[in-house]
Amino acid sequence: MSNNSERFVLVTTEYRGVFAGWASDTSGETIKLRAAQLCVYWHANVKGFMGLASAGPTAECRIGRPADIELRKVTSVTEIAKGAQARWEAMPWT
Repeated sequence: MSNNSERFVLVTTEYRGVFAGWASDTSGETIKLRAAQLCVYWHANVKGFMGLASAGPTAECRIGRPADIELRKVTSVTEIAKGAQARWEAMPWT
């Protein structure tokens, strides 16, 4: 659950990391994500990292458990659709 100033976003990094989590500020050189989840692997049926933002991960994807992190070398920040957000939050790798 977010506070009013946070947005659920997908963040990619120079090191090919793909993370989803809650951010209150995405404008600096570093981005802090609360309850961030790493996409360890996404299946071809997601249709790329933008599919992770628009539709969310599928059952074939591997999504890590959430943790609070700080990311550097950010290459993109993408808004995650509400339906996709629910899929992210329901997908921790078991």
